[in-house]
Amino acid sequence: MAKPDPPRIAVLGAGPIGLEAALSARSLNLPVTVYERGRPGEHLRRWGHVRLFSPFGMNATPLGRAALLADNPRRDFPADGDCVTGREHVTCYLEPLTQSAALRDCLRPGIQVVQVGRRGLLKEDMKREGQPFRLLLRDAKGRETVEEADVVLDCTGTYGQHRWLGEGGIPAAGEGAAEPHITYGLPDVLGEKKADYAGRSVLVVGAGYSAATTVCNLAALAEQNASTWVVWLARGAKSQPIKRVANDPLKERDRLAVKANTLATRGEGNVEFHPQSAVEAVEWLGPDKGFKVTARCGGKQKTWEVERVVGNVGYTPDAGIYRELQVHECYASLGPMALAASLLKHVGADCLSIPPQGPNVLRNPEPNFFLLGAKSYGRNSNFLLRAGFEQVRDAFALITGKTDLDLYRKR
Repeated sequence: MAKPDPPRIAVLGAGPIGLEAALSARSLNLPVTVYERGRPGEHLRRWGHVRLFSPFGMNATPLGRAALLADNPRRDFPADGDCVTGREHVTCYLEPLTQSAALRDCLRPGIQVVQVGRRGLLKEDMKREGQPFRLLLRDAKGRETVEEADVVLDCTGTYGQHRWLGEGGIPAAGEGAAEPHITYGLPDVLGEKKADYAGRSVLVVGAGYSAATTVCNLAALAEQNASTWVVWLARGAKSQPIKRVANDPLKERDRLAVKANTLATRGEGNVEFHPQSAVEAVEWLGPDKGFKVTARCGGKQKTWEVERVVGNVGYTPDAGIYRELQVHECYASLGPMALAASLLKHVGADCLSIPPQGPNVLRNPEPNFFLLGAKSYGRNSNFLLRAGFEQVRDAFALITGKTDLDLYRKR
């Protein structure tokens, strides 16, 4: 009897988890193609000026190190305890991986996976095994083609899909029209974007570590340019917006929390903080005129005219890619249901204390389709790269049928 062909694996996204998935496939001699609509590590590049909370040792794997050392046995890595910036992580680890002998011929940068379906099947058809996936691809010039795969690993992340400023998770009145002029990511206000923010009035919306990063950097900018002013709006009622972790082992995270909370409570750094705030309307006034923002703060309506608006309100998964597949989504987090239900056991827990969730939570009704990485957590912000690497190991245990598979063990 002829030996069956190995499954063709398509990896969507060339970030840390997508590249790790490709390394695993290569280690198992499985044919793999990695599709990336931008540059490898695109999302890390966008916030590359920010220092990671987790140390390098948690963000690199035995497979990755082995692939890089195979090309250059004298290659140096950051110390395991070093907290590098996103840009440094790309430079010292992700980018060399894309150029390594292990991966360079399987990467397809500049190719967007628009949608994934099954050959000959619609979403409502129930018998789905045995038919390959069809991937609609679009290149940088808009040309479209279709390719097939037997296994699809969606590692596209969430950073490219922002959430909205308005109350209830929907856009504030006027926000849709103003969207092209609002910054929803982490602007490098002390670096390449300094000229856009120095001496400006800036309204920041959000109460997480991203907002804390933006506010702290703007406060540092205000020390250099006293006319820089920050209005910080947060949904919660606490006067200290960032929750600290007791005896936090991630020192960079605790440092940021202390600094941001100090700015919020003391009014230093040209920062005015408003808890219990809900943005009601955003009006773009035109070039060089900025915005008019109306919010309800502690039950009272307030209006500001500011030159810049930064929305650090989180990100959300793009389900459009797999809309024609049978993926069971959690109604709250928008992650795959089995994993989301398992993570519910750890609500309120710190990300470091969440144990591996195991391979079974990666299964969904669509055979051989897996959501991995930050996208698998949906709107749950507790994701760590370490968890994504564990998912990759679990996914390949399911793909190969080898329940004890561990490509890290022998290394």
